[in-house]
Amino acid sequence: MIHHRESADRTSRDTRSERRTLISRRHFLAAGAAGLLMPGLTRGAEPAEAAAGAKLPRIDFHVHLDNSTIDKALEIGRQRNVKLGIVEHAGTKENDYPVVLSNDEELGRYLDMLQGKPVYRGVQTEWNDWMGCFSKKMLARLDYVLTDAMTFPGRDGQRVKLWSADVETRVEMADRQAFMDRYVDWYVAIIEKQPIDVLGNTSWLPAPLAADYDTYWTPARVRRVAETAVKHRVAFEISSGFKLPKLGFLKIAKAAGVKFCFGSNGRYPNMGKLDYSLATARELGLTTDDMFTPVSD
Repeated sequence: MIHHRESADRTSRDTRSERRTLISRRHFLAAGAAGLLMPGLTRGAEPAEAAAGAKLPRIDFHVHLDNSTIDKALEIGRQRNVKLGIVEHAGTKENDYPVVLSNDEELGRYLDMLQGKPVYRGVQTEWNDWMGCFSKKMLARLDYVLTDAMTFPGRDGQRVKLWSADVETRVEMADRQAFMDRYVDWYVAIIEKQPIDVLGNTSWLPAPLAADYDTYWTPARVRRVAETAVKHRVAFEISSGFKLPKLGFLKIAKAAGVKFCFGSNGRYPNMGKLDYSLATARELGLTTDDMFTPVSD
């Protein structure tokens, strides 16, 4: 068992290294990001939002096409003066979503559908076995990989959506602090072992803990996750959909050197709404040096 675990860890490290070699765009831009607007967009749309982050890249990296089309999404992006990063769920068919890309053929069709569109092309990966679904060649065609920690090992080790109504019957939460320690371990494992670029929905908590956010996201826990992200060059999403992370969490992450990006987790017509992201970035004093964006070929 130990030998198998070491082998799996080594494979993950190799995949991460090869992905970085294959994809020159997996880098953090320190300059030029302010000009990354969609062709034809005009400045001045939604002035309150623009004032909140006038010099930051107006990119929503967390857009789903559920109940919509790419053309409808692009129209929303133009109206809101926001470039979009499209993500589709990716992983094994055991993940319960309307669409889950599970092999090279499905990923290829998805990428071809977005080919030539003024968007970034990404996936939102699920669980910890998604890498086995795709070849390195196909993954290299992506602009970025986003994931989150909201699917968690349950009592039987099987995947559990932490937003499920019956979560406390499927995940041990009687000792809230002990659960939180396991949750932080899960964050760290995801960042360390998966070749991802963005941690989405960062700091989200299941309903039984959400009201006591600051109690559970202690500075020590935040620093542990943030330092792991810096080591593995993973950006934190500032989510306008969830209005997370909160400012205290973000201050610790910024001090650790974490890079950030914006996301709405939006379905039509809510993609491109970045009010919280931009306002929080202004309060944090973020600059383009603090921001992640893929380098397009």
